[in-house]
Parts: sequence; C-alpha cells; structure tokens
Amino acid sequence: MKELRTSAAPAPVGPYSQAVEHAGWIFLSGQIPLDPATGRLVPGGIEEQARRVLDNLRAVLEASGASLADVVRTTIYLVDLAVFPRVNEIYAEYFTASPRPARSTVQVAALPLGSQIEIDAIARSS
Repeated sequence: MKELRTSAAPAPVGPYSQAVEHAGWIFLSGQIPLDPATGRLVPGGIEEQARRVLDNLRAVLEASGASLADVVRTTIYLVDLAVFPRVNEIYAEYFTASPRPARSTVQVAALPLGSQIEIDAIARSS
C-alpha cells in the first residue's frame, strides 16, 4: 500500500491519509471544503463548499497521476439533503465523461469543522 499526499489539498485533520493506492486502485479519504492554503473552511454557501471539495479531490488524484475521469465511486455526505439539487449541479460540472461514477448520497447529523459537505471517492490508478 502506498500513501498519496499533496500540498495542493488540505492536510488531514486526523490520523489518516489523503489517499492510499493499492493493487491498481486509489482510495480517497473524504474531503471537506478546506482551503489548502489556510486550512480553514471556504467562505460562502453550499456551492462554494461543493466546488472546494471537488477541487481538493481532483488535486489528490492529480498528485497520483490520475484524474476525475478515473473515479468509479463516490459518496456524498450532506448535513442537509435540501441542498442536494444544488450540489448535484456542481457535481455534474466536474464529472462530465460517461459513464459517470457510481454514487451514494446520505444525510448526516454533522461533519468535521462545521462543514456542510464531504465527499470520498474510489478511482482506478493510472
């Protein structure tokens, strides 16, 4: 197993890796909308938070030589499912190639640091 790490995405806020690569697969830890430069949540609403999360995931993938096109599965965690249609619009901007990844979306009671969204992913390694 190989740890993947980049300064282009936020450093982990706990005892975990940004991602690990094993047997041709990349397992990306959940990303919340932290600005990698400041380590703080991005200002704004769910749209800004969703974009930052997806940018963070893309940065970890790119550091491993992969891209969003290599993602086969995601899970979206939302504090409020009422924002799902807005998140779905942003998500569709990032995952444009067909077939799009398989996906689950769940509502949770809370997320780290007061985030409204978290997304994790599994991708093929390049």
